Amino acid sequence: MTAVTTPAGGKLSAYWELGKPRLSALAVFAVVAGAYMGWPAKGSHPPLDLLIAVTVGTFLAAVGAAALNMHRERHLDTLMVRTQQRPLPTGRLSPAEVLAFGLATSIAGVLLVLVFASPMAPNGSRPSGQWNWTAGSLCAAIVVSYVLVYTPMKTRTWLNTLVGAIPGALPPVVGHAAVVGELAMPQAVLFAILFCWQIPHFLAIAWRYREDYARAGMQMLPTLDPSGHRTSLTMLLYVAGLGIASFVPYYTRMVDDRYAAVTIWLDLLFFVPTAIAALTRRDTAMRMTFLTSIVYLPLLFTTMVLTRQ
Repeated sequence: MTAVTTPAGGKLSAYWELGKPRLSALAVFAVVAGAYMGWPAKGSHPPLDLLIAVTVGTFLAAVGAAALNMHRERHLDTLMVRTQQRPLPTGRLSPAEVLAFGLATSIAGVLLVLVFASPMAPNGSRPSGQWNWTAGSLCAAIVVSYVLVYTPMKTRTWLNTLVGAIPGALPPVVGHAAVVGELAMPQAVLFAILFCWQIPHFLAIAWRYREDYARAGMQMLPTLDPSGHRTSLTMLLYVAGLGIASFVPYYTRMVDDRYAAVTIWLDLLFFVPTAIAALTRRDTAMRMTFLTSIVYLPLLFTTMVLTRQ
């Protein structure tokens, strides 16, 4: 068998693709929002060194988890049209290279958060040299739960989507914990928002690629639901849950009245296309739901940060 030779530039591009940069960028945005929500002084900013440590660290952990996921699913990726051009199916990278890259980036990311994202003390100071075990552990949980729990569940049960939403909802929790250095109630609110957001976001993708997932034997809800009724109901249930979760910051006085006014419109912006997609189950409507979800999340977190109490 002839080995595939990839130019250096092609290798760099392949490594970049491993990390699913667009998805990882959303994780970084959520981390920054979480850090700001944990910073007590309105009108000021979390320390730059802390922001750099927690954002770069979480980004690397997310990139590493994505690479390790691709390593574990390399045989399945060859069966799906949407994944056949990834670095492993095309031979641009070897399994050993992907495994080494995934382990190195995920470990480096967790260590960066653990060692350099020193938390704030009760008196408002930030003692140097104090490791942030809470944020570091949460960052490690992203990698472990994604690679060792979510990935193998994909071929076993449709509940993998709910399990996969757990590591996906942890980035703002990591950001908040990087500031406060402990578990706190606002983290549960941030987690709930991102958890609920992911379900309609992902199902809109999974419905469009349900035949692709079926070819690879992946047990996504749309592949097990030919009529689409369960998929539609699940999308509506979680977009409604998102509407409730998105208002918890207002009711708990994490934010001021301006947040409520903006969030009403943002929730409508997301709910309407999701409802249309759920009722019609057309690919064009599902795509619109996906695109709207990409707009919704940054706008919601930006509004939350700008109106925080």
